[in-house]
Amino acid sequence: MTLTIAVDPDSATAPYEQLRTQLSEQARSGALPVGYRLPTVRGLAEDLGLAANTVAKAYRALEADGVIETRGRNGTFVAAAGDAAARKAATAAQEYAGQARRLGLSRAEALALAEDAVRAAYPG
Repeated sequence: MTLTIAVDPDSATAPYEQLRTQLSEQARSGALPVGYRLPTVRGLAEDLGLAANTVAKAYRALEADGVIETRGRNGTFVAAAGDAAARKAATAAQEYAGQARRLGLSRAEALALAEDAVRAAYPG
């Protein structure tokens, strides 16, 4: 199993976001199985020609999303992210629905705003 990441320096998307997205997709698809040990921040930065801070930022975002977990000196591993990601998304959706209701939006208005946000997040 090899980690396959391609960062396009000419892309409008920031390099850390390209890295975060690719690692997240590979973890969720099973291309990177649960427990797979990821390269160190410095090692991956060197391999990709990126600054260590760029890789560290992507790793922090992935850890916050529950996609990876850092086990101190033992390294960084792909976590059992499916459940954690679904729980976080459900919590965010519940918070949004509650906030929209408190603001006096109708169900249709709240759904339309949510659909616009999803459409913007998933272009294409």
